[in-house]
Amino acid sequence: MNGTVYKSTGSWYTVKTLNGKFYQCRIKGRFRIDDIKSTNPIAVGDQVQFELETKNNQETGVINRIEERKNYIVRKSVKLSKQTHIIAANIDQVFLLVTLNNPPTFTSFIDRFLVTAEAYSIKTVLLFNKIDTYDEEELLEVKYLASLYRKIGYECIGISAATGNNVDKVKVLMENKVSMFSGHSGVGKSTLVNAIEPSLNLKTKEISEQHMQGQHTTTFAEMFDLSFDAKIIDTPGIKGFGVVDMEQEEVGDYFPEFFALKQDCKFNNCLHLKEPKCAVKRALENDEVSYSRYRSYLQILEGEEENYRTDNWDNL
Repeated sequence: MNGTVYKSTGSWYTVKTLNGKFYQCRIKGRFRIDDIKSTNPIAVGDQVQFELETKNNQETGVINRIEERKNYIVRKSVKLSKQTHIIAANIDQVFLLVTLNNPPTFTSFIDRFLVTAEAYSIKTVLLFNKIDTYDEEELLEVKYLASLYRKIGYECIGISAATGNNVDKVKVLMENKVSMFSGHSGVGKSTLVNAIEPSLNLKTKEISEQHMQGQHTTTFAEMFDLSFDAKIIDTPGIKGFGVVDMEQEEVGDYFPEFFALKQDCKFNNCLHLKEPKCAVKRALENDEVSYSRYRSYLQILEGEEENYRTDNWDNL
């Protein structure tokens, strides 16, 4: 039988077949896929093949094959720094929720997320949430950030999940797609999901409460079918987002504005550090490239995994 993984709890997977029936499945043996050193071999969104078996009058499935993934997105494992955790697979787009405060989402976190999404060929839309709570000065800060990311090609929408402001724009973008919602705990993912599809309230609330109480050290995503021909993958909050499996030479290629200038650098393997006649450094000096983006780039190159948690807005 064939199906799509809708939920994972570590050892069991909820799989939905083409005829709409759900089965609880487990995996047989060990899976190694694409040589990914992952804590979870199967992720929400995976297309799988499984066989049914009956034990003690209970029918369950045994997954024996994972189909090739269109894409997937990973983050560093919580406890095992050498390993990764696959958040979700076969995604059409990611909505990254950003809040100016309560909690703050730093540009270094946004940039690490965007670099990872670029590396795995996943479109990202930035949703600046809680705009109903900001004063005039804070709204100017949000507009500045949105213009920074729009300039380099990212779609940005100011929303309020609590009041419903611009939620309709998000729904239009979601039609006929598998969308993932991500961001720090407390940025309003569950509130937004509830605004988009109120009938999901209990499920998303349960996920949020479990995460906030710290019952899970590993985060698990869950997929939901929506009433307007769309699917969402809701992810519990991500505290940090370390960049994984990336050579220094390729990091700049996942900053679209750096990649566009690369051909004008004197050296084709330019790291945009101290090399002569570097187009990126020249653009930085001319205020054509954002300093916060360049700083995030340096942090990724230097492997500074903690800076994206301690960064502050005053240095922008």
